[in-house]
Amino acid sequence: MHIRPLSDISADALNALLDDAFGADRHMRTAYLLRKGMTPVDHLSFGILEDSALVASIQCWPVRVDNADLILVGPVAVASHRQNEGLGTQLMQGMLNAVTPQDAPMVMIGDPEYYGRFGFSADGTSGWTLPGPWEPRRLLLRNDAMVALPAQGTLGPAD
Repeated sequence: MHIRPLSDISADALNALLDDAFGADRHMRTAYLLRKGMTPVDHLSFGILEDSALVASIQCWPVRVDNADLILVGPVAVASHRQNEGLGTQLMQGMLNAVTPQDAPMVMIGDPEYYGRFGFSADGTSGWTLPGPWEPRRLLLRNDAMVALPAQGTLGPAD
């Protein structure tokens, strides 16, 4: 297995993986509304190939809360037959290792029990709203540089 930039992987392979991991109705999720019309952040989006088959991926997207730039992490997808093997952890670590000082703080919708180990927490997001349903405890932020962010605002695609 090896990690490749997601831009090197076909859209068909990525869509098949995402359908397998999240279901064909995945486009109805709030996270899809957050990144609608955006292009992934290339240097933070990766796939794991086994032979020539895509078995896991991570994507990151430019988003904003009011006038503050953020990077939306997700989806983190692992093929159903390869889950619980550490591939999601490998992708998260690879993505975090690729972060540059110029990158904005990161936000995601996910389980704090899992993503807390990567420095994500709901601290600082309680006043934010999203363009669809979400659980406030699952709106997570990683802001290592302590960038000043709005206490209240609506999260959405970057312009």
